[in-house]
Amino acid sequence: MREKIYIFGAHSRAQTLAVYLRALNPEIEIVAYLYDNEERNPLQIEGVTVERIRSHLRLHKEYPIYLGIRGLYHERVIDKLRALGFKDIRPVTVEMDLQLRNQYLKQYFFSIKQRFIKMEDLQAGIETSDSKASATIYVAKSIFDRALQKEYRLSLYEKEIQVGAALTEQRLYQGILTDDVGDNISERNRQYCELTALYWIWKHAKEDVVGLAHYRRHFVLAEDWVERMQEHEVDVILPTPLYVAPSIEGNYKHRHDFADWEYMMEYLKETQENIYQEAQEFFAGNLYSPCNMFIMRREILDEFCAWLFPILEAVVIHGGQKKDAYWNRYPGFISERLLTFYFVRKSADYKVVYADKNFLV
Repeated sequence: MREKIYIFGAHSRAQTLAVYLRALNPEIEIVAYLYDNEERNPLQIEGVTVERIRSHLRLHKEYPIYLGIRGLYHERVIDKLRALGFKDIRPVTVEMDLQLRNQYLKQYFFSIKQRFIKMEDLQAGIETSDSKASATIYVAKSIFDRALQKEYRLSLYEKEIQVGAALTEQRLYQGILTDDVGDNISERNRQYCELTALYWIWKHAKEDVVGLAHYRRHFVLAEDWVERMQEHEVDVILPTPLYVAPSIEGNYKHRHDFADWEYMMEYLKETQENIYQEAQEFFAGNLYSPCNMFIMRREILDEFCAWLFPILEAVVIHGGQKKDAYWNRYPGFISERLLTFYFVRKSADYKVVYADKNFLV
């Protein structure tokens, strides 16, 4: 018997939710996508009607309704749906999204005969190595970041780095590491975002294993993750992949200036023709690891950055500065996609595993 549901929302979160739900339960039927604001929405999504909630719209209030929208809107929408008579309202929280995503990925990777390896699945041996690798995950933080509602205590392996330090004399606190020391691109932080920290790590970090996280986003790792990484000969840890619709390329073009993407692809075609076809095929897919987060062996970081930054430099020379602050961060958004592509291409050379990340409010 088919389970009929509604999804509240019609953009990327809602569409990704639909993919997860359908894959995990083929009996689910999405009756409609619903919304209640003035945003521009499609009329249909893969044949399913997109409807604005109005007084005359007849809805089956007994059907479950999933909230495929940002969490900050949940309370308002729940109140409205309850007032309309809905009883079974299912907010997709960060935890629920992560659970659905992991279940989907296990099923997807199995279907293509590949292993979906999580750091949490790699067990450490009884004996510990006497030659434990040195490791630091650098946590990008800016004076412009909003304060967290609840204090987060850094792990022993995490170290904060103030990004965009060249743009201000203000320091987050005395003694904080800054990205404007030595060879750096700190002054480009408004465009490059956390990549100014990545550049600094590339040029200055000395640890055997290095990583990058954000003040709101940290990897969820066991205390002995370095030992596990060594014991299982893991080369790279990336965030659990995210599904985006209609494709990695299509999603970027919908959310950002498509001209920057098209120039980036043209640049790859002209300078690295041997990988251009692979890039096209990858970006036509739907999965990538977001947020420019990673952990990897130091020598692999060197190779990756030597490949990445010339591409971004060429794209920025072409795209220039954008008046809109969000659109101006396009090098950072492009690099998220490039990072994932790079390590998919290198999957035969490097052992890549995944770890979940949290999101602090």
